[in-house]
Amino acid sequence: MPALMIQGTGSNVGKSLIVAGICRALRRRGLSVAPFKPQNMSNNAAVTADGGEIGRAQALQARAAGLRPTAT
Repeated sequence: MPALMIQGTGSNVGKSLIVAGICRALRRRGLSVAPFKPQNMSNNAAVTADGGEIGRAQALQARAAGLRPTAT
């Protein structure tokens, strides 16, 4: 199972948006992708269908990958 890590030089440099774009591009090519962000430092939360909260960037990445955003 191949993996790709995106790293940046600091906060607010566009890593989450780049990952969302990569997820969407790979999904359009028929690949199954799942973004993973181990730590959320944001106060901007998105409420999931199961009532949990995740960062808005994680919710965007999940949607771009064709996944339903969940807190678990």
